[in-house]
Amino acid sequence: MKFNIPDGARHILQTLNGAGHEAYLVGGCVRDLLRGVEPHDWDICTSARPEETERCFAGRRIVETGLKHGTVTVLVEGEPYEITTYRTEGPYSDSRRPDYVRFVPDLEEDLARRDFTMNAIAMDPQGDLRDPFGGAKDISSGLIRCVGRPDRRFQEDGLRVMRALRFAAVFGYAVEGRTAQAVHENRAVLDRVAAERINAELRKLLVGKGAGDVLRQYPDVFCQFWPQLGPLVALEQNNPWHCWGGWEHTIRALEAAPADVTLRLAMLLHDIGKPACKSTDEAGIDHFCGHSAVGAQLTDRMLRALKFDNRTRERVVLLVERHDVQIPDREHSIRKWLGRLGPEAFFQLLEVKRADGMGQDLEKVRCRLDELDEIGAKAEQILAERQCLTLKDLAVDGRDVIAAGVKPGPEVGRILDGALGQVLNGEAPNERSALLHWIARSQNRERK
Repeated sequence: MKFNIPDGARHILQTLNGAGHEAYLVGGCVRDLLRGVEPHDWDICTSARPEETERCFAGRRIVETGLKHGTVTVLVEGEPYEITTYRTEGPYSDSRRPDYVRFVPDLEEDLARRDFTMNAIAMDPQGDLRDPFGGAKDISSGLIRCVGRPDRRFQEDGLRVMRALRFAAVFGYAVEGRTAQAVHENRAVLDRVAAERINAELRKLLVGKGAGDVLRQYPDVFCQFWPQLGPLVALEQNNPWHCWGGWEHTIRALEAAPADVTLRLAMLLHDIGKPACKSTDEAGIDHFCGHSAVGAQLTDRMLRALKFDNRTRERVVLLVERHDVQIPDREHSIRKWLGRLGPEAFFQLLEVKRADGMGQDLEKVRCRLDELDEIGAKAEQILAERQCLTLKDLAVDGRDVIAAGVKPGPEVGRILDGALGQVLNGEAPNERSALLHWIARSQNRERK
């Protein structure tokens, strides 16, 4: 089988081979080539020691990225290629990096230290594979399997628990039985993993095509770093709008949302406040009054705990807080919400509401979903017509209000807000003369 290996990587392999050293492509780039996906990074392993690698590429720009662990980065035409000496590893005291590495002459020893079989395949310049653990077969079967004992792999680096689930979600693969069992049994190792590292894996996982299946099969793993999910996983919803419990509704809503990190996070957390707000009436119907506000507070704490950036956190909190708000299908109401939220957040909210509906009884919510389409179309038209939505769009400003006889101060802002309200409600056109007339009349009423 012919593989498209870039000239830079091929040059490095041939240079090392020409100097009498073994050299192979390894890891994610080989995995992606076998999957038919263009790799983003090209990693190379070699029998050459770091100092021998540097001698082979004397004259080229070299970055000593990790000499202690045997890694040298060589730049070929501006592209970086990491070259790492065959090695085995000592214990992982910090559950992230080995305490020490030992360079070895044998490729198979190096491959044996890697996390999953699909990442433990080497390829020579001709495209021939060295695959002692059956990684190519697992790729063709769509399986994620640990190299060696799964318990040992996960105890070495706790992030591998999340990496296994991220690969399952992104590739749509199944986790092999013993590996899956070890994921459940070793989930507590995530307690020793930095929040930022979990964050990076979770972002990729949530936008994967198999994210819903992973959430269904491994809720215990997600509860390990976000224990607030536990009550939602167990939540029953005896309500006419809902035909699933809290967790299955959440998953179906997430699956219905576009593959965008902000939207997927909003769907994962949109009902996080429901367990705390649940009440049951005399007819046995469950209600969740106030769950959006409670959910927004929980969401803020949960995203802070995983070190999400402020922009993402604030937007997700906003969407959770507003996900249940009713937006009437009337032009002035749409203008108000566009002005209040801004166009980006407004359309994200429509996506959240649509996905939320897709996770409910479709027969009951079909009209709601149709209405969301109509609201979206009207909002697009409002924007296309550049209608007034905020104070900066208003045909008058503070100087006009002061010129009308109002003293500088808070009263100026109050009057401008009133003028904006007139325009948003369709009670006055966004024209300077009309608004000046309204300001004068409002001032006369105040004097009386």
